[in-house]
Amino acid sequence: MQYGEESQSNSGGFRERRGGRFGNRGFSPVKVGEELDVTIEAVGEKGDGIAKKNGFVIFVPGVRQGDSVKIRITKVFRKMAFAEVIGEAQPSEAGEAAEEAEEPEEEVADSVEDSEEF
Repeated sequence: MQYGEESQSNSGGFRERRGGRFGNRGFSPVKVGEELDVTIEAVGEKGDGIAKKNGFVIFVPGVRQGDSVKIRITKVFRKMAFAEVIGEAQPSEAGEAAEEAEEPEEEVADSVEDSEEF
């Protein structure tokens, strides 16, 4: 670029805004009617359970912290969604394998005797 030519790029330190005034309001990783298996991470002020998908908050009424449930999304907003419980979450194969791996460790611990007396 030579002195006096105008640059085609936006080099003034500001980035171009995309989507206009109301475009690109946010990203929702869920859609109405979608069914998910979730674990309730916390309980909100009004008693609804809070689950998350990719950091996106989903409120689920009638559950307790630690519950693993299958939910259906009923309403989706810009920063949160609401869902209803439709059943218990299906155990994943990885979760079942982890449970099986834990059992032999307990059996080994029970069969070991202390050689020293106190």
